[in-house]
Amino acid sequence: MSFKSILRVTPKEVAWGIFAILVGAAVIYAGDRLMGISLELFYGVQTFNPLWIVTLFFVPFVAGVVVSLIFGLGGKILAYFSPIIVRAYEYNVLYDDRLSLPDGVTLLPIGFWILIVILAVEAAAIGGVIGEIINKKVYGRTAKSKFHKRFQKKQNDLSEKV
Repeated sequence: MSFKSILRVTPKEVAWGIFAILVGAAVIYAGDRLMGISLELFYGVQTFNPLWIVTLFFVPFVAGVVVSLIFGLGGKILAYFSPIIVRAYEYNVLYDDRLSLPDGVTLLPIGFWILIVILAVEAAAIGGVIGEIINKKVYGRTAKSKFHKRFQKKQNDLSEKV
């Protein structure tokens, strides 16, 4: 029994999946840099401004859409990984350099940081679903002819079961 027979995943699909996740991570990283916000730092009440909200919800949402558009059907599952990669990387970088943070700025405790990661992942998941809807042009029950070619059955297979 081989790996391919268990999961039915081709190396090409794995490569596209990794590529989609890394592009989604690049979108989130670039969005963080463009907004100038670091979700892992706490400045007090002024931390929670409109740019912080856009960085927390909209940037991962866009990354989820991008991941689904690149990968296709199944992209909504892969959309979960991009925010986890970027948020873990950012937290690790700031944790290693925590002694040089300015006065009045603290690194979020791990429990609060996990809450931020969960919110970002959920926003990316919603974006992943929207990306699949854009790819598929319809969501929910569809005609057999609109199924992905891997899941289509031949016409005679369907008539035998009826």
